[in-house]
Amino acid sequence: MGEGWGWGRRGEPDWPLRATCRAREPKTVLARPCAATAAALLTGSDPASSASASACRSAPLSVRYGRLPPRVFSAAEPETMAKPAQGAKYRGSVCDFPDFNPSQDAETLYNAMKGFGSDKEAILELIISRSNRQRQEICQNYKSLYGKDLIADLNELDMLDIREIFRTKYEKSLYSMIKNDTSGEYKKALLKLCGGDDDAAGQFFPEAAQVAYQMWELSAVARVELKGTVRPAGDFNPDADAKALRKAMKGLGTDEDTIIDIIAHRSNAQRQQIRQTFKSHFGRDLMADLKSELSGDLARLILGLMMPPAHYDAKQLKKAMEGAGTDEKALIEILATRTNAEIQAIKEAYKEDYHKSLEDALSSDTSGHFKRILISLATGNREEGGEDRERAREDAQEMADTSSGDKSSLETRFMMILCTRSYPHLRRVFQEFVKMTNYDVEHTIKKEMSGDVRDVFVAIVQSVKNKPLFFADKLYKSMKGAGTDEKTLTRIMVSRSEIDLLNIRREFIEKYDKSLHQAIEGDTSGHFLKALLAICGGED
Repeated sequence: MGEGWGWGRRGEPDWPLRATCRAREPKTVLARPCAATAAALLTGSDPASSASASACRSAPLSVRYGRLPPRVFSAAEPETMAKPAQGAKYRGSVCDFPDFNPSQDAETLYNAMKGFGSDKEAILELIISRSNRQRQEICQNYKSLYGKDLIADLNELDMLDIREIFRTKYEKSLYSMIKNDTSGEYKKALLKLCGGDDDAAGQFFPEAAQVAYQMWELSAVARVELKGTVRPAGDFNPDADAKALRKAMKGLGTDEDTIIDIIAHRSNAQRQQIRQTFKSHFGRDLMADLKSELSGDLARLILGLMMPPAHYDAKQLKKAMEGAGTDEKALIEILATRTNAEIQAIKEAYKEDYHKSLEDALSSDTSGHFKRILISLATGNREEGGEDRERAREDAQEMADTSSGDKSSLETRFMMILCTRSYPHLRRVFQEFVKMTNYDVEHTIKKEMSGDVRDVFVAIVQSVKNKPLFFADKLYKSMKGAGTDEKTLTRIMVSRSEIDLLNIRREFIEKYDKSLHQAIEGDTSGHFLKALLAICGGED
């Protein structure tokens, strides 16, 4: 990589000249501006209103923290860029589209977004050629046909992808279309959300690499105090709690409210004391009594809270590997996010509970590079020191050289670095990676890899960047759309309740403009809802 690298007058990076590599910002950075823009276009609402103003807070860092230095291209570079489609004509979005069929349009959008990847060109073509009134009808038909919110589904799209497709197809930037087709505060808000004019000199997606770099810089310097929502009860009395629980389960019927009130408001250490006291007083196993009295989602939640954390994680790993099929997402979520100490405790608990090593279980239930990655993570042997700048540059070079060797070799190089280096060191590696390639490492992983290997590497990267946000995303997806993934919802609420659930709550409301409390209220019911809200710990 022979390009020069220096620093500008304000201590910001001067971006290397490159004629053949256009940086794109990773989806995780610009997903929210894209959602707000899509919402404004589809509903005809004013982005300057409360909901859209909230989305403006999520604009790219180049907007939120002041303008970053634009990337400079050589004079010859425009000739190397993708040529616009000849004959393509820009169509405004003011007039009604002839022969309009909202059901057919809704089906077209659904098909364009389902499965792996999205047909962003088809989505863009349809949305910009319908009037605001027609877009609203499409939204209504989409919900009627699929029981889903079209705006929420469009939240997954990448704004820079849409800008690139628009610019290539119509020889005109999306920024220019908004500028010519809207007015007032509506226009001002949309232009800010769009994030840049691709027609301006030196402005062909300049923000992507800068934003990715600065995100890692912020991640490296951030000092966040992790806080759970469940804390030890002040006036703790294990005798009184044991007696109250016995009374709640004795005789006909079960007093679920009392069970929830006690167990959800005690720390795990206090629950273990209650369990011992219960056995001493009544000669009974509290876990067995709870299992016989409760059922369904509530039983899984309460029994999970009663287990020591390492034994709970061990059980979740065992369940992910037993029976027909494997729950790879659960394996990834646990092994990619736990600390060395937590991994060691899980291994001991797994051996104690199931008389088999965790490594042997993973070996017999997974295969290929995915198996090797999980076993590497399960050793709990990640380095715990700080960053080494020289070594970070070497590691970044190893990862950046995607053309060297085959796919298997690339996955092995990524595994050796992602599974063994400390979090502070990896943050430096990922910054160096952006400087060398103009891409965020997550973008490269998604481009070069697939399946479970891609998913576990992405989980590690996201965990390094912002672990509470990683779990906030998982919780959102567990409650998004039709149906609820109760297993994932329960697993995260139980396992993070005393570690960082308060931080997760803050990331959730910042990203999705509604609180975790509200999401749970809207997606669950009954005593399961009450128990989850007790663990959640309050409304933001």
